[in-house]
Amino acid sequence: MNITEKILARASGKSEVQPGEIIDVPVDIAMTHDGTSPPTINTFKKIADNVWNNEKIVIIFDHNVPANKIMSAEFQKVTLEFAREQGIKNLFTHGEGICHQVLPEKGFIKPGTVVVGADSHTCTHGAFGAFATGMGATDMAIVFATGKNWFMVPESYKVTVNGSLGEYVRAKDVILNVIGEIGSFGATYKALEFTGETIDSMDVSGRMTICNMAIESGAKNGIMEPNRAVKEYLMKRNVKNFDVIRSDDDSQYEKEYIFDVSDMEPQIACPNNVDNVKPVSKVEGVGVDQAFIGSCTNGRLEDLRDAAQVLEGSRVHEDVRLIVIPASAEVYLQALNEGLIETFIKSGAEVCNPGCGPCLGAHMGVLTSGEVCISTTNRNFVGRMGDPNSEVYLANSAVVASSAISGEISDPRR
Repeated sequence: MNITEKILARASGKSEVQPGEIIDVPVDIAMTHDGTSPPTINTFKKIADNVWNNEKIVIIFDHNVPANKIMSAEFQKVTLEFAREQGIKNLFTHGEGICHQVLPEKGFIKPGTVVVGADSHTCTHGAFGAFATGMGATDMAIVFATGKNWFMVPESYKVTVNGSLGEYVRAKDVILNVIGEIGSFGATYKALEFTGETIDSMDVSGRMTICNMAIESGAKNGIMEPNRAVKEYLMKRNVKNFDVIRSDDDSQYEKEYIFDVSDMEPQIACPNNVDNVKPVSKVEGVGVDQAFIGSCTNGRLEDLRDAAQVLEGSRVHEDVRLIVIPASAEVYLQALNEGLIETFIKSGAEVCNPGCGPCLGAHMGVLTSGEVCISTTNRNFVGRMGDPNSEVYLANSAVVASSAISGEISDPRR
């Protein structure tokens, strides 16, 4: 069996599972945020009185923080009241950061476990060798009540990535290149298993970026065997008692893809689909009104370092808004200590509190008609960041910073 099948088999108490098989799976961690908690709570109250385990549920406010309108404030109030009623132990409501960043930072993610979240980018945690997937409010309500849910075991695609990444070429470029090849629906309900020398040598931040965007090809989950960087990360956060699950050498895959990224240049996902991917050299010169660095995809310290390195000693173009949002309070403090925040502010950027912000067109950077944004986020479909007549290009943080300076999409290597 491969890593996904092994984790699901063990969790469901079976010696083995087959793709297409329907199984009941107990979960180890269930997460909701301020946007998905209320609908989950409404359904939960129709089927149960008490949650199955108040220590395995994590609730994080990140989508609209601070609340940007009355409905957001009401959502948060309903969630807080429910958490207090149920005695939820793990409640993060004071700007700790984006849920997918906070979960591993706080030590909730372990290799070999089953993680579910009421957010599609829960697949991020496959970077730690966990089976992690998003689900809707009804399914999450069932998890809240019973501690388990049913899954169909997905077929798996093996994605092998080899080669050394060049200057200002990052994990974001790797996954954009992969999605450009597979297509935005090409891996629907599949498990994307990433392997190869590039993946093995990648830091935790890069691995999270790649698994984060597995859903953008339609995948059920993205997953990697934990490498040394992951194990060191877990040790620093006192995460213990976990098993590293590995795929068998004779594992079966529905499809296999092989990528050599040695000569790859930075990649750009052009409007209005994540699989509309082109090298930066084919997109240079497109004017931008806004540049955004942040989100659960690329708001980590490594991303901020790249951006600050490009911005150091330069000024943001007078016609561009550069918005920088660290993925978590921990990242924010680290960036402060390293002087990165000072660099951003001196360059003319607007630095906002940790949260999702502009990514979902909620607040702190909503686009109006005709505006163009280059962003480190994970989606660029019509209306994603605001007006349906705006356009979003996706790129790594160095490309975004370079474009903010020049006022048009540009290659930071120049």
